[in-house]
Formats: sequence, C-alpha cells, structure tokens
Amino acid sequence: MNYIKQGVLSLCLLASGGAFAADAIGLTIDAAKPGAVINKDIYGQFAEHLGTGIYEGMWVGPKSKIPNTKGWRNDVVGALKAMHVPLVRWPGGCFADEYHWKDGIGPREKRPVKVNTNWGGVAESNAVGTHEFFDLVDLLGADAYVNGNLGTGSAQEMSEWVEYMTSDSQSTLANLRRKNGHEKPFKVAYFAIGNEAWGCGGNMSPDHYSDLYRNVETFLRAPQQYRPKMIASGGNDNDVSWTEVLSKRLKSQTDGISFHYYTIPTGKWDVKGAATGFPEKEWMSTLTSTLRMEDHIVRNSAAMDKNDPEKKLGLFVDEWGTWYDVEKGTNAGFLFQQNTLRDAVVAALNFNIFHAHADRVRMTNIAQMVNVLQSMIITDKDKMVLTPTYHAFEMYVPFQGATSLPLTLSNNPQYTLDGASVPEISASAARGTDGKLYLALVNTNPGQDADVAINVPGQTIKSVKGRVLTAAAMDAHNSFQAPQAIKPAPYSANAVDGKLTVKIPAKAVVVVAVE
Repeated sequence: MNYIKQGVLSLCLLASGGAFAADAIGLTIDAAKPGAVINKDIYGQFAEHLGTGIYEGMWVGPKSKIPNTKGWRNDVVGALKAMHVPLVRWPGGCFADEYHWKDGIGPREKRPVKVNTNWGGVAESNAVGTHEFFDLVDLLGADAYVNGNLGTGSAQEMSEWVEYMTSDSQSTLANLRRKNGHEKPFKVAYFAIGNEAWGCGGNMSPDHYSDLYRNVETFLRAPQQYRPKMIASGGNDNDVSWTEVLSKRLKSQTDGISFHYYTIPTGKWDVKGAATGFPEKEWMSTLTSTLRMEDHIVRNSAAMDKNDPEKKLGLFVDEWGTWYDVEKGTNAGFLFQQNTLRDAVVAALNFNIFHAHADRVRMTNIAQMVNVLQSMIITDKDKMVLTPTYHAFEMYVPFQGATSLPLTLSNNPQYTLDGASVPEISASAARGTDGKLYLALVNTNPGQDADVAINVPGQTIKSVKGRVLTAAAMDAHNSFQAPQAIKPAPYSANAVDGKLTVKIPAKAVVVVAVE
C-alpha cells in the first residue's frame, strides 16, 4: 500500500511472488562476477565563481551573523558532509581561465577586485582564494580538484601555483604559503591544465591545445607525495576528436581527459525549457537527452581504447547536469534554476551509466553544488533547502567505492510518448565496501508503476530495505515555504516462497540493500 503525505510517498511493500510476478520485469544480478570499482570521485561536485554559487551560497565571511566556520556557512557545510562529498572542483569552469591565483592570497582586504566577465559582469572580490578553498574541502573531508588558468595564464603562473600549494621546501613561494597561514603543503588530488579549451578556454584546436599542455605539464613540478593527478581539457557533446588526439599525444603526461555534457530539454541553447511547470513532452525530451550520456561515454571510451588499451587514462566527466532557462527575475548570468523530481531522476540515470563504465569513468563533477544549475542546495540569506538532486546523491552514497556487479533486465518495456521512448527501468548493482549488495532502480515512466522481479543466482533473497524518492507531480520541488515537500521515504519488501517482486512507483528513484 502506498500513500501521499505532505507530498512524500512512503512505501512498505510485501512482495506477493504471485499476482503480478508473471508480468514483472526480470532483473538478474550476477554477484559472482564483480566488475570495476566505482570510484568515489564519480560523485564529485563543482563550485565555480558564478552567481551565488560560492559568495552568499556558501561563503559569508567570518564576520557574518550567519553561523559559519572560517567564513563557510555551517548549515551548508553540514548538509554537504551528510551526503559524503568526495571531491570538489574549483575555481571553474570558464572562470578558471581568467583567474590569477595570486589575486586570492594574503589579507582579504588587500586583494584586488576584478570583474567576472563570464558570469554576469559582477565584481569578484577574490575573498575566496586558495586558502579559503582548502578550508572548505577540509571542512567537508573532501579531496581538492584545482583548475589551472591556461586561457589567460602561463606555464610560469601555473608552475608557481603548484609550487605554492605543494612544496615542502624553503622556497620563497612555500614560505609565502606558510606566512599566509598554512605550514604544510596542501593536498591537491587533481590539477587541470585549462578548461573547455575548445570554447571559453581559448577557442583552440585539439592539436594546438595538446602542444600547450605538453609544454605546461613539463613545468608543473611537485614532491612525489604531493603531486596531483593531471587532467587534460577534453571535448564535449558529439565531438570525439579531442579524446582521439589527446589520448594519443598526451597519454604519457596525463592521468585523464575531461568531457562535458549538459542535458537540455529542447536541445536549443537559446530556449532550453523551464525548470518547473513543464509538460510531459519535456519530461520525455529531458530523459532522452540525458541518456545520450551513454553513447558519449561509449564513443569516447572507444577512442581511448585505441591509444590506451591498458586503461591507464581516466575519462573525467567534470561537467554534467541539467541546464534550463534561468528563473524569471534573476540575473541571467547567475544560472539559477529550480530543482525538481525530474532532476533527481536525471541524476540517478547518470549514476547508473557511470557505474556501468566504471573501468573508464573515474571522476565526474555535477554542475553545480549550490544555487547554480542542477544544485544540491538552494539558499536565500540565512535560509537553506535541500533539492531532490541532493537526495539522489545522498541515497547513492553506498555506491561510493563499491564494486560494480553485472545485471540483466528482461521484459523491460519502453516508456513511449509522441514517438520518443526510453527504457522504463534503469538499474545498477554493486557490492558495497560494507559487504552488502546494493541495488538502485529508476522508473522513468511518470504515470505507471513497474513490477520488478529480482533474482541473484546462488543466493536466497529474503528482503530489500532502503528508501524511495518520488512525488505526485513531475515538477515536485522544495521551497523555503515547504522545504520538505519532497524527500526520501522508507522502502522495504519481503520475499514470499523465495521470490521477490517489488513495485517501483512511477517517476521514482529507489536504492535498497538486498539481503
């Protein structure tokens, strides 16, 4: 039985093993054939100097009346810690290729004020710089992904930044870091040489970029124990040429190649579609658009396989997510959009794709963490709400570091509308670091429940227990007036006569432990 209470669907299902089992979708998990480990960094985040994504959204300064630690909002940091953020990318994005790191060190009151030419033409105070960023990742218990400035910077500038952050010597730059308050080197997990070099990062060709990369990387020296993994700025959408060129020319000098893909309901950049109040045809077009991620990964992986059959290089999808028209009355350059159940479904579908390609996809960064695009959190002054996307990330925490398991779906119908279609059920299974078997299920159909019969050969299934995220409306979302309109609810099902068939609600994300 299910019921709606305050916009939240709560479920406690007892599987019959009979009435609807015959027509159920079959799901078989081969737990005896473990696949690649799902890198925790697949659940990485992105914080760019864009709109209120950092300033106001997360950073309020140490003198603010809003409770904070070292200038970072306690409520936001606490919520992000609860979803186990493993990695944060900073300072951009397009912003990175106009960011000069020396503007962001030393006394904040003496830092130069610049213009953020990419995002709204607003003043950039440089109040958040290198030290503040590392304060944030330390508070989160996360790793740091720093994006270097190739567009307007130089090999020298990036070399000096890496030395400033990582050197344990008595060099002038290392001592400057100490003077500014950090005795030991910072731990930089990843360092990218440029961003979107094909576009806002310099309008380059892959050959030209690869020459620049080789030059810059040569001078990015760091002690071995502090040396970050290097990332090359790759392609986007259908363009595989960047991956082809970079995997051939840079494989001895890089740890991976980035890739960007955004989900746009209409497929048009000038009129993308609304974040709320959308028709079912845009629910469908959003899902068909996001599922193209699978093809993009397959094609880029195939290009990498030619030059890197040992799979030493990672494919880093360091920008992904939904992109809608900005909310009316907001600064168009701030990219603020509401976040709904549709976004949670999109996130879960992408998680399942990333898991299936965990041998190559080792890091991703959703755009972005707070108040920008497909955000985890929305703030307004001292108020904060968690989005459906936040809940999807938090539900999938057991998959961080888990070992992927192959599965097959049979009798899986298509959800079809006006000639477009997507598989009704998307699924992913893995053995968690705690030894438990976890299963994620997504029902893409906004108007039809789905029955799924679960089978694990060689294992008797007694029950599944976890949570479900769904609601009555396709655009259900949380607001400051109703901050918990949509949130996860308990979900469980018990086997009958050794058989387990579960009902997955329409437009739902379910994550359970299989016992």
